[in-house]
Amino acid sequence: MPLCAICAALGMLADTDILIWLFRGRQSAQEALEDCQTIELSAITYIELVQGSRNKNELAHLRQSISANGWRILPVTESVSYRATALIENYALSHGMRLADALIAATAIDLGLTLITANTRHYDFLRGLSLRRYRP
Repeated sequence: MPLCAICAALGMLADTDILIWLFRGRQSAQEALEDCQTIELSAITYIELVQGSRNKNELAHLRQSISANGWRILPVTESVSYRATALIENYALSHGMRLADALIAATAIDLGLTLITANTRHYDFLRGLSLRRYRP
């Protein structure tokens, strides 16, 4: 099944890395996302992108891109927080699970979204997470 059909069928949560590739002009990132009708961003991804902005122009471009593409920023809900806490408890020591990755994964699991990422090693050990690999 082509990636765009998967996006439309399941809904996608874009990890921070694919959006960084997109904003750097990587054609493959644009192609991976362009036909998806339901791209969502975790609030954590948005925060990471804001922190990575080098100036006000980049921040304005980020905001404009989110708006123009119709992407929704999903909040960290109580349910996501509880799930992320459990992920940290279960995988921080054994797999090096970090806070941002736990919150992003918990958002995807909680909402039944597929997480698209180039960093599959951060997530591939998580049961219940639908994962789609992006290859830059």
